[in-house]
Amino acid sequence: RYPQIYAAGMLSGICTIVLVVPGERIKCLLQVQSTSGPRKYSGPVDCAVQLYKQQGIRSVYKGTVLTLMRDVPSAGVYFMSYELLNTLTPAGQSVNELSIPRILFAGGMAGICNWAIPVDVLKSITQTAPEGKYSGFRDVLRELMRDEGLRSLYKGFSAVMLRAFPANAVNILADSQTHLPHSVHSTVFDF
Repeated sequence: RYPQIYAAGMLSGICTIVLVVPGERIKCLLQVQSTSGPRKYSGPVDCAVQLYKQQGIRSVYKGTVLTLMRDVPSAGVYFMSYELLNTLTPAGQSVNELSIPRILFAGGMAGICNWAIPVDVLKSITQTAPEGKYSGFRDVLRELMRDEGLRSLYKGFSAVMLRAFPANAVNILADSQTHLPHSVHSTVFDF
């Protein structure tokens, strides 16, 4: 059962790539844009248009392989987190009777597992590097390992984890609450 749920989640990660990659590329470029000098992009639409004019659709989708490497396994983990709610269910109760703290805990842990894969740094560097600087993500990885070591793959990790737990906890809670019968809502605060 878990492998099937994981596979379904991974498939959803593949399906979302068409929208996620351009959004990630544009977000990363806007984030590293210098605030002290002239801005290259006036906003997300301007960024997308300029990328497309420079090198076509390939430029807009730069970083696709790394985004797949990040999102496919993490989507599998995220989907499995719903199923893991069953392991937090006390004997004799259904998942619909889980308390809000248990659901928040399961969602938060899913978020932490979801972001524990250190591919995001490679993806961001690849997506923001000037054209031609790297021939692929292996070059990025090789340079990071040579210059900064293994720790370089975890840049910003604590900030990601600070966001991952509460964001995913609330997301799973909100989703689970839409499926709970009304009578359960009065007892969900019992941990």
